[in-house]
Amino acid sequence: MGKFFSQIFQDEKGNFSSNRFVGILCGVTLCSTLFANSFSHGEIKPSDILVEAVAALAFGALGLGAANKIFGKNNTNENENA
Repeated sequence: MGKFFSQIFQDEKGNFSSNRFVGILCGVTLCSTLFANSFSHGEIKPSDILVEAVAALAFGALGLGAANKIFGKNNTNENENA
């Protein structure tokens, strides 16, 4: 189980990826906050802009990192073939 969690935060080269750590941390925090607030009153809730900022940070860390990895491989392959 510990090996699984250590592999989640590693990139394809085996190095620790801070993007993955921040993205997963933001995603877990956002989900737990929204779940906890579903049982509370309307007056006790986080700021809407704060929720949107955490969601954008999670998207940026995970989504854009994945896109960079996908499109970065194409550029590397083109450079190796030249």
